[in-house]
Amino acid sequence: MNIINFIYRGSRSIVLRAWNKTSNTLAYILMKVYLVELGNGFKSKGIPKLILHRNGRFSIGNNFKINNTVSGNPIGRSSQCLFRVDKGALLQIGNNVGISGAAIVCHQEIIISDNVKIGGNTCIYDTDFHSLDANDRNNRDKDIEHTKKEKVFIDKNVFIGAHVTILKGVIIGKNSIIGACSVVTKNVPENEIWAGNPAKLIKRINDN
Repeated sequence: MNIINFIYRGSRSIVLRAWNKTSNTLAYILMKVYLVELGNGFKSKGIPKLILHRNGRFSIGNNFKINNTVSGNPIGRSSQCLFRVDKGALLQIGNNVGISGAAIVCHQEIIISDNVKIGGNTCIYDTDFHSLDANDRNNRDKDIEHTKKEKVFIDKNVFIGAHVTILKGVIIGKNSIIGACSVVTKNVPENEIWAGNPAKLIKRINDN
């Protein structure tokens, strides 16, 4: 039994290493095909999903790392990363950013600064997707026209826990932390820990 276990673990490790290397190359090629402005040091476990309008812009800084597989980030409810950039929109990711299985949907502008860590299955939206008026939602053109969109900005050194949802118009200040499964609906000042649904202040990081 120990021999079988040894063979299984060894072969699994070899397969995973080979797949990680192959998927990293394929993900890099995919980024280039979609004309993503990509810095140095890109690393991807698995292959992300990209939906980019030809008139949208997606830029990524140096040392960008993403996990798109269960083995890359085994925390449950895992999925591949999704990056969607709509017509005329800007998605900008800084240096030394790490993301696992997140969905980032950009209809206007989303800026993620340097040294940000984004936990598994986080969703970041800068749009309501539909009008809040029921009559508008019954008319496609009016629904699109009256859907609210607002820029999202995540400052340097922010840590976002797993399964967080960040909604349109939110600014998260530098060094702040968002607890797992939170829904962020309003601005978070720098150096604070927020959590809950809706997210609220738990404590200031410099507090005793």
